[in-house]
Amino acid sequence: MLFEIIYLNNNTLNSDKEYMIINTYIHEDAPVKGHGLRLAVYQGKGPAGTMDAIGHNIAQMEQVVTAAGKFNAHLVSFPELYLSGYAITPATAHELAMEITGSTLTRVATIAKSHKMAIICPYPEKATVNDKTRYYDAIAIFSAEGLLLKNYRKTHLWGPDEKKIWSAGYERTEEGEAYTTFSINDFPVAVLNCYEAEFPELARILALKGAKLIVIPTAADESTILSTGKWTQTPYPDISKTLIPAHAYENSMFISYSNRCLEETLNGKTVGRYLGNSMVADPHGQLMVAAKNEVTLLLADCVPTDYGPTHPENTNYLVDRRPWLYNDLTETGKSD
Repeated sequence: MLFEIIYLNNNTLNSDKEYMIINTYIHEDAPVKGHGLRLAVYQGKGPAGTMDAIGHNIAQMEQVVTAAGKFNAHLVSFPELYLSGYAITPATAHELAMEITGSTLTRVATIAKSHKMAIICPYPEKATVNDKTRYYDAIAIFSAEGLLLKNYRKTHLWGPDEKKIWSAGYERTEEGEAYTTFSINDFPVAVLNCYEAEFPELARILALKGAKLIVIPTAADESTILSTGKWTQTPYPDISKTLIPAHAYENSMFISYSNRCLEETLNGKTVGRYLGNSMVADPHGQLMVAAKNEVTLLLADCVPTDYGPTHPENTNYLVDRRPWLYNDLTETGKSD
């Protein structure tokens, strides 16, 4: 375990010298191909809702990737809607939304390629689907070669504002399949988005499809300003120490949570305050690394062979499932 402080000289919007805590749970050498993956999880703060904010967040991304590269990370993840910020109005979100093939995401792909590191980049997407312009709370995953591995659109939208701003992903055939895995360092990885961490069905689906690591960008807050101008009154539940470790345990996999911390600002005004509870859980349901509410880069080696069985005689939840008994039950409440 290593704790270290490094300084980020980010002068894009201000001249303040900012620092980042490094918190690691890693081996002497990074996992070899096919055996595991060294994951970096960035927990940060920053501006939202303007083109200047996007420029700041891109510059910050490159600094974070550079820092993760010093530890030979294979993959680095950023919080939900990292490029634009989370606490923005429907009009602003649509104004800033970008196409996956546009210049901003192309720059992210270039950063991935130049640093030889895969990047999970959450962003506001604008796309034409079924001959209609739609907006999605999306996550782009680029390989270390700068290739797009997956463009994931959030399927379970939280609260009133998300449903005002975004379309739910994968409701139309042309979008393809929602829950899929991709390979980084020859290791099967998948993503979910924020609120989706709380649905056990989703982690189970991805486990059945072979995922050994699920990375979950989030914007879990103490309070944010809604489009009505009012602040939310109840803090978001801290699932980082309850549901996420449980889902990791019941699926014998690694799951990470990549949140914001401290304050998010729009033109200098605070619009969100976040829990700063980023973490990585192992297949035994234990926390490998966890952040305090401060700017932090977590690093964890996700290596399944480091963990033995959790039950005697190779008892296994995935093998012992009897889905024909309860598949119909999981359809209850399905919308038309």
